Amino acid sequence: MAPSLQLDGDSGACNESRRVLRIAGVSGGVFDRFRSIQDLAKDPSIHVLFGDWISEISMTFRGNERASRAADAEQVAFEMSFISALKPAIRDIAENRQRMAVNAGSCDPEAMAKVVQQLVKDYGTDLKVSWVTGDDVTAQFTEMLNSGEKFPSLPSDTSIDQWGVKPVCAQAYLGGVGIAEALRHGADIVICGRVADAAPVVGAAMWYHDWTREDFTELAHALMAGHLLECSSYVTGGYYTGFKKELLQSNKFSNLGFPIGEIESNGEFVITKEKDAGGIINVRTVTAQLLYEIQGPLYYNSDVTARIDRMRLAEDGPDRVRVTGVIGLPPPPTTKIGITARGGWQAEIHFFLAGLDIPEKVELVKKQTLESMGEYRKDFTTLTFNVTNVGSVAEHPKNQTSATVDLRIFAQSKNPDIMSTGPHKGVAPDTPSFAKWCIENCLQGYPGGTPAMDLRQSVGKPFFEYWVALFPQDRINHEMHTFDGRSVPILPPTVTAMYPRQQESYDTSSPLALDSWGPTVRAPLGHIVHGRSGDKSSDCNLGLFVRHNDEWDWLRSLLSVSKLRELLEDEDTGKKIDRFEIPSLNAVHFLLKDHLDRGANSSSSYDILGKNVCEYVRCKLVEIPKVFYERGTI
Repeated sequence: MAPSLQLDGDSGACNESRRVLRIAGVSGGVFDRFRSIQDLAKDPSIHVLFGDWISEISMTFRGNERASRAADAEQVAFEMSFISALKPAIRDIAENRQRMAVNAGSCDPEAMAKVVQQLVKDYGTDLKVSWVTGDDVTAQFTEMLNSGEKFPSLPSDTSIDQWGVKPVCAQAYLGGVGIAEALRHGADIVICGRVADAAPVVGAAMWYHDWTREDFTELAHALMAGHLLECSSYVTGGYYTGFKKELLQSNKFSNLGFPIGEIESNGEFVITKEKDAGGIINVRTVTAQLLYEIQGPLYYNSDVTARIDRMRLAEDGPDRVRVTGVIGLPPPPTTKIGITARGGWQAEIHFFLAGLDIPEKVELVKKQTLESMGEYRKDFTTLTFNVTNVGSVAEHPKNQTSATVDLRIFAQSKNPDIMSTGPHKGVAPDTPSFAKWCIENCLQGYPGGTPAMDLRQSVGKPFFEYWVALFPQDRINHEMHTFDGRSVPILPPTVTAMYPRQQESYDTSSPLALDSWGPTVRAPLGHIVHGRSGDKSSDCNLGLFVRHNDEWDWLRSLLSVSKLRELLEDEDTGKKIDRFEIPSLNAVHFLLKDHLDRGANSSSSYDILGKNVCEYVRCKLVEIPKVFYERGTI
């Protein structure tokens, strides 16, 4: 059970009447700063530490490792970086009686739990380590697939039989109920596989406040707290479009603090951060993170559905933002699954082009390379020639760097031999290859022909395809395994609701004429508009918002779907774009369906995660009312 006496989140004093769960986000991914657990474990006012170590990219790699284990029985399929971050914090976690829940178990939570169990003993503590399973639904998925289930893609709505590759594993996004049960059964550390990014916060809040599975308003608030906290310093100034003035000029850019949520018994919460660290928390940084990786006005989770278009944010003191107004609805009877397949091999090679005639130089490289490939061109499933700097250089450049562009030749193939991955099936070592075809034309190539001398990227490496679909929760074998050898089944929710696959989408009602505010200045949209974008599989979300309430009518009137397509220009794929508004946050949100060339695992784009879609749109010229522009730029 949760302790009966807790520390007050504001003052640090004991308070029996106001129970506040203080939970800290200590990792947004496998490459986050390792200091987080060690530093936050020293703060006895923090009750729970949680972290996210799994991305769609890591899911595919670990899923393939799990599927390939027969060939290498010693291979692990969990995130070892968590172990490195945990070690120096173990004694403080034990001394301060903190709890921890992480998804670092990836595709092998039991194996990781056993490693952590031994580790805490080695450090002389009695911390109890439990784990949650059930996210591996490969067997159930395969059975359903063989029975004719189509598993339509969430981004494209196409049937999986059109995918063209063979699935090797399927992983379901679990909720927080298993984590709550582990904590209720006395666990100090809970190791999970693929739970939803926000699930540890939902589970910790369920445990701490003793919520039921039908406390939808409370659960929905906790879900959004988890959404805001799970990317660590993204909410404390990381990726923030106001970084110039609010971080650089104010000297708060160094060592951004990790975020802390203070969740009350009714679900409402405050987002704050470490006191003795850099970064900032304000309505704008929280809005930016709220708009990241959402799909529409409904935020789905296997525990609860949150309606977010009526959320309210308010400053609650220095580096504190209070969040209210989340509407809780029953969860759907399904949850999301990620399906991994081996896509083949990919490689790339770079050439540097300088000075005049850039388009013609690119054309020469392309034609000579394709001629070298001959009939082997048909063996490439992807072959692109991409130029940075829009294929041009500055007029009368001041130095050679500003006169140089990067030509990237990117290839994918299911044939390992032509991707230089080594001889296969008795193929001779001198078999023609992607790298050879690209390089052999140097001496007959463009003026100044210069390849990048590090050719390691030209050697093919495996890549994976990733398919996102829905899966029935009642087909998942969700279990919690205790530190003392018991297994507790986690039943699917009994109260659910069906939701349409297509979320609400609309252009603004009653748009105002864009000359309503008087004279305008033609300037980049991002001079007065903040934003954030990101990926979910091959979908890309884009959220844009303004600083001042009187700018809202201009923003919503300007940013229609057709206007976004105009701003995207050549980047517009012609596929569906959804749009909705959050007036309380002065925000417009777009979901660009199937925009990212199959997603991060297999994309041929530079922007594999969709994070620069926002920055591209913000740099486009629009007519900004002079009265707004003269207030000063972001």
